[in-house]
Amino acid sequence: MTDALPQAAGQTVTAGALAGLKVIDLTRVLGGPYCTMILSDHGAEVIKIEPPQGDEVRAWGPPFLDGTASYFLGVNRNKKSIALDLSKKEGRDVLLRLLDGADVLIENYKPGSMEKWGIGYDVLSQRFPGLVHCRVSGFGAEGPLGGLPGYDAIVQAMVGLMSINGEPGSGPLRMGTPVVDLATGLYSCIGILMALQERTRSGRGQYLDMTLHDCGMALLHPQAANHFLNGKRPAATGNPHPNISPYSKFRTKTCEIFVACGNEPAWRKFCEFLGLEGIAKDPRFSSNGDRVVNRADLDTILEARLATEDGHALCDRMLKAGLPAGPVLYVDEAVAAPHTAARNMVAEIGEFRALNTPIKMSRTPGGARAAPPRFNQHGAEVLSNAGYSASEVEQLRALGVLVEQPRG
Repeated sequence: MTDALPQAAGQTVTAGALAGLKVIDLTRVLGGPYCTMILSDHGAEVIKIEPPQGDEVRAWGPPFLDGTASYFLGVNRNKKSIALDLSKKEGRDVLLRLLDGADVLIENYKPGSMEKWGIGYDVLSQRFPGLVHCRVSGFGAEGPLGGLPGYDAIVQAMVGLMSINGEPGSGPLRMGTPVVDLATGLYSCIGILMALQERTRSGRGQYLDMTLHDCGMALLHPQAANHFLNGKRPAATGNPHPNISPYSKFRTKTCEIFVACGNEPAWRKFCEFLGLEGIAKDPRFSSNGDRVVNRADLDTILEARLATEDGHALCDRMLKAGLPAGPVLYVDEAVAAPHTAARNMVAEIGEFRALNTPIKMSRTPGGARAAPPRFNQHGAEVLSNAGYSASEVEQLRALGVLVEQPRG
């Protein structure tokens, strides 16, 4: 029996694997909020403390829903919003009170900001020895770029990701999703969970120094591994895989498809499936290494053969035969696909629609619990839960510490 919560139609969401975990979230934009959304999807109480001007991505649109941009909506569900001015001592006092009993603090202020305010990890760890403090920044505090600002696209450029994205001759291209921000959110979530697990043994929290630069570098496989082995500069290859063939996009009569033959049995089965047994014996294509070297010749043969097929029907037959292949879908097609629905990957709460959690758990399933919060929607509630009286809340409003409307 599960302690299921009311949720969007067709979804079952329990209290979650992280129920009882309290997270104070001082992050904005994407990497940090993506991390805390994952935690909130699985039951953590996430109190999002926004600065007086609000999380800037509330304005990163159109499109908007009730004045809030899709960019914010996509990574801030399930959270409680309170807006505090931490530049004021009274605001920092509120933060310290909220940290009492918290398990995790995650922030993405410029390195040195928390220390300047007297609430860096060295201070917080003395007062809250079990606290896991995760800082997300562009480059960290040390090194030639320490303390400097970093955004996803800048880091994509600087770690080499843009240089390997695109077609040969196209020049470096930014990837179509903020992959470095998303990866930083994922790595930060993993690091936080590791630190919490270690805390069960030691009873002590610790500091996590997470940077977009490091997480972007970690995404360079296999290009960095290739470079370390052969000393060559990796280049953009477009759709073909630099190490495997055939592993690329092909045009059919009805749509483009992607085919991936990752081993020799799959290659031979693929040739048999298409009635091309002869090329499986061709010395130009007898091993994966040979096929990579002679990729252009192989692609010419495959393109001519696949051009006669209905791509959707062909992919369906190939998948059922155990051969990896799929149609190239646009985003609107992908979110509306039957398998997406079957996997419950789109969550709906009223007007709010979002991608659901990909983490499927048998006893404690998580997911979208509540729509993203309005600015300071839960300010009075959060303070009341922390023991503030109604008159004290009003005093914080009067001081400009509790901010009701975003400041320009």
